[in-house]
Amino acid sequence: MQGLVLQLTRIGFLLLLWLFVFAVIRTLRADIASAGGLRIPRYSGGSEKRRRSGGVRGAARHLVVTHGALANTRISLGQQPVLLGRADDSTLVLTDDYASERHARLSRRGDDWYVEDLGSTNGTYLDRSKVTTAVKVPLNTPIRIGKTVIELRP
Repeated sequence: MQGLVLQLTRIGFLLLLWLFVFAVIRTLRADIASAGGLRIPRYSGGSEKRRRSGGVRGAARHLVVTHGALANTRISLGQQPVLLGRADDSTLVLTDDYASERHARLSRRGDDWYVEDLGSTNGTYLDRSKVTTAVKVPLNTPIRIGKTVIELRP
């Protein structure tokens, strides 16, 4: 009788182990599939837009979310800095697990906008470069915070 209980316990433990492995694989597949849908556009200096519209001129007037949970969100820019993060008092509250409470700040200096990382865990990226100091943001250049991508638009 003891041998039967021991054998059933082993089979039960093995079954639980396989259920755990399948749950992990399913979670990884879901994460990979959702990350696969995120395609960060490569910045080409705006030359294509310049050819079509005769040039990209003027200062940024809008902040547009191009990818992520808040895609197609548009914020009008003024003189005030724009705080980005998960905190409730952020200008753009990101519902992104990879964003910090106070992740990054966009601030205006004359007609130019600068992005700076505020000590976030996962970093802020301008085009494909990690932001370590305040960096000038050209128009239509992707800024990536976790799975969220934003751009400054005229």
